[in-house]
Amino acid sequence: MADPVTSPLTVIGTTALFFSGALIMRGAGCSINDLWDRNLDPQVARTRLRPIARGAITPFKALTFTGVQLLAGLGILLQFPWSCFFYATPSLLFVASYPLAKRVTYYPQFVLGLTFSWGAMMGFPALGVDLLANTAALTAAGFLYASNVAWTVLYDMIYAHMDIRDDAKAGIKSIALKHDAETKQVLSGLAVVQVGLLGAAGWAAGAGPAFFVGGCGGAALTLGYMIRKVNLKNVKDCWWWFVNGCWITGGAITVGLGADYLLQHSKESDDHEKIARV
Repeated sequence: MADPVTSPLTVIGTTALFFSGALIMRGAGCSINDLWDRNLDPQVARTRLRPIARGAITPFKALTFTGVQLLAGLGILLQFPWSCFFYATPSLLFVASYPLAKRVTYYPQFVLGLTFSWGAMMGFPALGVDLLANTAALTAAGFLYASNVAWTVLYDMIYAHMDIRDDAKAGIKSIALKHDAETKQVLSGLAVVQVGLLGAAGWAAGAGPAFFVGGCGGAALTLGYMIRKVNLKNVKDCWWWFVNGCWITGGAITVGLGADYLLQHSKESDDHEKIARV
């Protein structure tokens, strides 16, 4: 896209708000999930000691706390341009429906991906770019959103392997149960889709070589290494890769994005200096 590169201070400030909002809304999503699953969690070894499941917190208190989390998330949202409010509202439907998905489909991770990835649709409006009026931005946001959905399904499939035996007994559905025999093949396919769509998002946004080499290349290498090394029959190993794998891959993508941004910002600054001299 030919739009001017956003200033570093704006990028840092927007990133900080996004991080805070994501942290708060992820917590709210977990609270809603625990409320829905308060009768299922006691049947799963890993979740049976969660506060609601073990009776340490009543559903009413948990609901009240969830309301506080949602209000805090609204406070963060209102720091962005007003249009972001309308872009963000549909995500609440996904937040509320994810816990129900595991009861009716073997692919609740896909619904989780639709939920957790919604921030990809918020980045452009947060910087004042109207997606409905900018085809390139809408295309980039769409590819980025789809890429994040694939990534979420990938790492949550590893997560689901921790509870695979208890889930089968409790009647909880998951992609790990459905594809237990070919999990690594499914993970590999998801990784190809995620990196491919990430590259498509960079192409639509006019990203440079640093993004494709550092971000996309780094994502491909880290995901490939994780898929090869993770022991799906070992709960502790699945947990380690679930927690750390997303940071490792996310770090590679962030480095690629950051490097590309700095190079483009530097080039734009040099161009402005040349014009000023003329």
